[in-house]
Amino acid sequence: MTEDWRLLITGSRYIVDRTVVRQRLFVKLGDAIARQRTLVLVHGDCPDQNGADRTAHIWGQAQMRSGQPVRVEAHPAKGHPTENFGEWPQAGPNRNTFMVGLGADEGIAFLDRCTSLRCRRPDAHPSHGTSDCLRKAVAAGIPMETVELWREF
Repeated sequence: MTEDWRLLITGSRYIVDRTVVRQRLFVKLGDAIARQRTLVLVHGDCPDQNGADRTAHIWGQAQMRSGQPVRVEAHPAKGHPTENFGEWPQAGPNRNTFMVGLGADEGIAFLDRCTSLRCRRPDAHPSHGTSDCLRKAVAAGIPMETVELWREF
């Protein structure tokens, strides 16, 4: 493998069907291999077990163990090894700005319904953190694929 192919992953904390995340990552791994590149998964390292970040992290580690050209680059909002993103609630958006600023060849936003207990909006709407990172990535010129995991009924 010659160079890295940086894939920015952003997604909701609680995803009911994580299979779609893994399926999209397998497609991106195939694309990276066809380009003779190492796939670098750049994600926000949200610790929620059912989220897109954790799913991508676990998938990436499994691929590395099986010898696939994959690396995982995690950027937690709290406890980052090199950055202080501040206190909640700004730590998440500050971390998103940092990740986008590192650059990526492309990205995927796994957009699910907002489940925040702090949110005051009465209507069904997408996750705030994922929407924030998606907006910032698009503004930075990173080609983004949006996978909508929710629908209003």
